[in-house]
Amino acid sequence: MFNIFKQAYVKTTGYSYTNLGRLFLRMFVGIMMMQFGVRQIYYFHQLAPTFPGVLGMSPEASLVTMIVIEVFCSLCIMIGFCTRIMVVPPFIAMIVAEVYLLHSAARAPYLLSWADPGYVPMLFLGIYFFILMVGPGKISVDYFLSLHFIHSNDKSEAELEEV
Repeated sequence: MFNIFKQAYVKTTGYSYTNLGRLFLRMFVGIMMMQFGVRQIYYFHQLAPTFPGVLGMSPEASLVTMIVIEVFCSLCIMIGFCTRIMVVPPFIAMIVAEVYLLHSAARAPYLLSWADPGYVPMLFLGIYFFILMVGPGKISVDYFLSLHFIHSNDKSEAELEEV
């Protein structure tokens, strides 16, 4: 009985599925962010007049910028194309959203409950920061393009492991 427990313990803690985990996280955050963008496309005419203008842009320009960030960057993150670059625009957008939510709150930020929308940008910020740090993984267009570039220069795949 103890042997079975030991084997199960080693199998569940010793093996790591980092590339599959990165793929899952990229797909999850992409789908979650994309649903905001699709919803904003669908309700564009209702949202445009009331959407906050940020960074000196008109409300319509801010909304179009957010839609592009939420849809295009999410697609690129999901397939793993230019992942670390494509994480930066939504990261900045979530910082702006968080600042806007905290400054427009009717009460002090430390009084926000768990159900208030102020936590959503922070969750996305954490996920985007993680993806920025660890990269897309081996199940991505970035990895396959890197392999292509390395092989076209007659170098080995060990080049990718050194980075």
